[in-house]
Amino acid sequence: MIAVIDYNAGNTAFVCNALERIGQEFVVTFDASEILGADRVIFPGVGNAKAAMKDLKEKGLNRIISEIKVPFLGICLGLQLLARFSEEGQTNCLGIIDAEVKKFKSPQLTRLKVPQIGWNEVMQIKGSPLLVGIPDDSYFYFVNSYYLPLIKETVGKSQYGVSFSSIIRKKNFYATQFHPEKSGEMGLKLLNNFCELC
Repeated sequence: MIAVIDYNAGNTAFVCNALERIGQEFVVTFDASEILGADRVIFPGVGNAKAAMKDLKEKGLNRIISEIKVPFLGICLGLQLLARFSEEGQTNCLGIIDAEVKKFKSPQLTRLKVPQIGWNEVMQIKGSPLLVGIPDDSYFYFVNSYYLPLIKETVGKSQYGVSFSSIIRKKNFYATQFHPEKSGEMGLKLLNNFCELC
């Protein structure tokens, strides 16, 4: 069973639709026992880091997430919240990844709009169960104004005025800056890889 974490910044409907398409059983929940008892955990996210962390703390989910031992997939804001700090709202995040999330800004971007909205390539720099059967330089769908720089946990990278982490992994914690649930065939493949291979 997959637990999809339910909080105010989670784009759960799209994730649930994608999981249904690949035939995976799931529950949408913020209950600690369901999350910690799941075989896999998915942490979706859209919106503002500061507001999201406030909601996570109010539900006690900030402590629960750090206790998860099964494969965990953060999506978009769900990747950024794994960091120690985000420039968005000057926010202290979950601290699972020792890194700071930065805002896309000049001089990195001269002719590029912020937020990045649309399809972008992901260059694979490390092997990962997430990427089995997915060609290098495949395109995925992004919506983000903030990014995680390249770090030792970076598995895949993308370019938008600056190179940034588009896939990371630390132990059982996997995360993507893009939205696999909105990324067509390759996104569904990645989600299925997480559910079956991680």
